[in-house]
Amino acid sequence: MQYKYINSIGIYFFLQLVSFYLYRHYDTKNNTKTLSLHHKNDIDLKLEMQQVEAAKANPAQFDVLYENYYKSIFVFIYRRTGNEDLTADITSQVFLKALINIKKFEYKGVPFSAWLFRIAFNEINMYFRKNNAHRVISLEQSNIKQIFQEVQEEDNTQAQQRMMTALKQLDGDDIQLIELRFFEKHSFAEVGEITGITENNAKVKVYRILDKLKKILRTK
Repeated sequence: MQYKYINSIGIYFFLQLVSFYLYRHYDTKNNTKTLSLHHKNDIDLKLEMQQVEAAKANPAQFDVLYENYYKSIFVFIYRRTGNEDLTADITSQVFLKALINIKKFEYKGVPFSAWLFRIAFNEINMYFRKNNAHRVISLEQSNIKQIFQEVQEEDNTQAQQRMMTALKQLDGDDIQLIELRFFEKHSFAEVGEITGITENNAKVKVYRILDKLKKILRTK
């Protein structure tokens, strides 16, 4: 099932329901329910910041960060392109820009990966806008179920079809926020960092989108 629409920056989107197993080959851990590996505890964050500072002092140390995040960035991009060669090209560009700009990185309370995801997010949007290409947004049954829980609506086959139709009525910017928050399980702080808005603004926007979905679903 696919739906096509356009967002405010001129990118055409296809919304499609897919199986998580399409991405299993690229995942960094087997038997996981999420493609996201960005959540960290305080000890992990401290170690990560040490690795970042080492890379700032010596670019050769960047390879540690590259090894840690290559697969998760690749999957993040692949979910949005569906094209392995294109994904590899954009992933390379993301890490090149990260290496060049590593000294500009400032810790803002979220993992280093959020900064990488932001670069990837911008590179993806730039590619599709420049090439007037169609961007795919892929979601799984589990994604749909979580949104039903958030909007407090009954989940069944008929309702899932209505949800897909409701999602189609959102603009591309709204869908990207839903994608980051519910499809990829990013925190609001990470959503804000990736999209270039504040954590509070990300939260407000997401809950407004959920309210919009509620209204759409209840008018069916």
